[in-house]
Amino acid sequence: MTTSEPFGFAKHKTPQLDGEPIPLPSPRIAESNDGEKSAGNLGDLLGQVSKSSKGEIDSLIGELQRLRRKLQTDGDHIQREIEEYHALSHQVMQLTGIISDSVRNLPTDNTSVDSGRTH
Repeated sequence: MTTSEPFGFAKHKTPQLDGEPIPLPSPRIAESNDGEKSAGNLGDLLGQVSKSSKGEIDSLIGELQRLRRKLQTDGDHIQREIEEYHALSHQVMQLTGIISDSVRNLPTDNTSVDSGRTH
């Protein structure tokens, strides 16, 4: 605890939105005939201060929803690409098997094409 902040209270900071200070209306706290402060004016002040915060929160929610839709779209796209790759890979394996079988059936140097013929 520092001497400039007794009892742990920090200096009041001006609220900001996107790095710019939010203009606050001057507090118009009127006293009623019996000396009590007007709660209505305090409520108005609080409403004005919280309005910009609510707007920022709504903006962040909108941005998060947009990012969620993009993530879903990108995920669907990647899933389709994986399925296409899997199908193509399976086709390549089948083709490789066909080629391997065909090469296995080719005549070799040990077997002559003419071996079955008589001259």
